[in-house]
Amino acid sequence: MRAPVDHIAAPPFARDLSWINARPQQLKLGQPMLVEFWDFCRPQSIRTLPYVKAWQERYPDLRVIGVHAAGFPPSADPDAVRAAVTRLGIPYPVAIDAEYEMWNLYGNLGWPARYLFDQRGMLVHYHYGEGAYAETEETIQELLGIEQPLLEPLRPEEAPDARLEPQTDDVEGIYSGPYLAGAVWAVLDGSGTVTANGQAVAVDHPGCYELIVHDRSTAGHLELETGPGVSCHAVCFTPGLSPAG
Repeated sequence: MRAPVDHIAAPPFARDLSWINARPQQLKLGQPMLVEFWDFCRPQSIRTLPYVKAWQERYPDLRVIGVHAAGFPPSADPDAVRAAVTRLGIPYPVAIDAEYEMWNLYGNLGWPARYLFDQRGMLVHYHYGEGAYAETEETIQELLGIEQPLLEPLRPEEAPDARLEPQTDDVEGIYSGPYLAGAVWAVLDGSGTVTANGQAVAVDHPGCYELIVHDRSTAGHLELETGPGVSCHAVCFTPGLSPAG
């Protein structure tokens, strides 16, 4: 979404933030900047991450910065965040926003959220949640003065003309029951296994685990069991293509 005005400045990074990979200079002007709020325990953040990593690689003159703000107990552990950044192969600087300082400065509304600033440090584009990848990349190219083919959608439901069905709302804690979604995820912690509809899933780190995947949005029934040593903090659902689409 385009910024409503052209004079919303990027908030400065709080001085007491912990950084992973590197501590960037404060608001280096002259270079566009993409700030991505995310949480390694949220499926929507994990699904968006490949696009952010690809933009960082495709556009060397774009400054990409991640801000990790925990939405679940396992992702509040700074060491777990550092391990997740390594495990997920994130190459750009990531701030650990443990006290939600940056979240509050931005007036952020959820995960993931991206904010794109121009060379003056002024907001030009923002988006909450998944999607709008083509729109974001087009704005990046506009800021950089280049024009080239955009990234291909990584999943069918991410195509610009895809018709989606609303998915079931996330459920706190362990859940078994009906759902409507393209995929079912669980936020898990500990070490062991969980069983989803008879299929065992190994758990060896805190994070979100994809349990069930459908080709299109599907009305299903989840039977979820956690084994010894595993905690389930939430069951989450991501959208799928409309069966009629």
